Amino acid sequence: MDIQEIKQRFGIIGNAAELTRAIEVAIQVAPTDLSVLISGESGVGKESFPQIIHSYSHRKHGKYIAVNCGAIPEGTIDSELFGHEKGSFTGAMNDRKGYFEVTDGGTLFLDEIGELPLSTQVRLLRVLESGEFIRVGSSQVQKTNVRVIAATNVDLTKAIREGQFREDLYYRLNTVPIKIAPLRERSGDVLLLFRKFASDFAEKYKMPSIRLTEDAQKVMLNYRWPGNVRQLKNITEQISIIETERDISAAKLIHYLPSENMEVLPALYNKGFDEKTFSSEREILYKILFDMKKDMNDLKKLVHEVMESGKTPKTQEDSSQLFRKLYHEVEEDFISPQPTYPSPVILKNSVRDNIQDTEEFVEESLSLSDKEIEMIRKSLEKHNGKRKLAARELGISERTLYRKIKEYNIG
Repeated sequence: MDIQEIKQRFGIIGNAAELTRAIEVAIQVAPTDLSVLISGESGVGKESFPQIIHSYSHRKHGKYIAVNCGAIPEGTIDSELFGHEKGSFTGAMNDRKGYFEVTDGGTLFLDEIGELPLSTQVRLLRVLESGEFIRVGSSQVQKTNVRVIAATNVDLTKAIREGQFREDLYYRLNTVPIKIAPLRERSGDVLLLFRKFASDFAEKYKMPSIRLTEDAQKVMLNYRWPGNVRQLKNITEQISIIETERDISAAKLIHYLPSENMEVLPALYNKGFDEKTFSSEREILYKILFDMKKDMNDLKKLVHEVMESGKTPKTQEDSSQLFRKLYHEVEEDFISPQPTYPSPVILKNSVRDNIQDTEEFVEESLSLSDKEIEMIRKSLEKHNGKRKLAARELGISERTLYRKIKEYNIG
């Protein structure tokens, strides 16, 4: 079977050995009914491989349905997958067939499988092992003959250790693993993809195709592409529409490449910091801000105590000595346990007049949960309660937002 023909048929672009190997595995496993787990970062093009497997299997005349598990709210995902009986829950006005019933004899592609709730994972495991399922609100066992292909952009082995994914389901899905390499490991395909996208957009928008100068090509090859092929396609479309010049220099290209230097920023060291506690960059940022704010508060209190003692600097030499004292004590805070300071003292009138900032400090809440609730409420207000838009702005899935709203009882 010609690999190049398959690439053309399914719109796969690239000559990397890793990509070719993934296609070969998909073709080899297609005639069987084995479950397949496709893993890879977001934007690498995982959705093409279930179509290849289905098209070259004996189920190719059956239905093929792709389901994004992360886009379905937790409260309705069982109904979507397995169906429900009339009156089984509020709003269930009629009987409804689920995807496993509708796709009988075909292929069901479950994207973002790592987003499935644990209760749904139990139901899915039963279907995979015995082909049996029960509609929501029913007691009748039904049979189905569906081939399941799953995909994920998260580390399921880590999710298993954290109790978020069932180990038995993982091994049942991972009968045949297919790993899609990220674009940064396929640097030879970057320019090939760019030329293809540039040509497609030139034809779509009726304009000449954009071209990269030599220095722009170097920038393109050295960039890490965190969003992979999807990001490259979006950037190519932006440049095609916005730029009037068709020759794109490195200076112009850089304006379209988001900064991704977050991982090399300096971080404050703290012995009590546990990385497992902070599962997102947003939470890490809160931690850094919290530490910085605490250091500033301690510095203010130290200044107040020095001024209260009556040792106000009169000369430049006195100021230098005070600075060294402050610097020495703050430096010790970074390498030793933080001392417990008393509440800010009230300064005497004679001293208060010499200080610009004499406001009484009131510690504000920096609880991660409080900040998360505040951000969710602001985003929902901004988008008039539209959860899909709010979830997109917050950088989480709609199902995760739904769970957060329920967890925090946000009205």
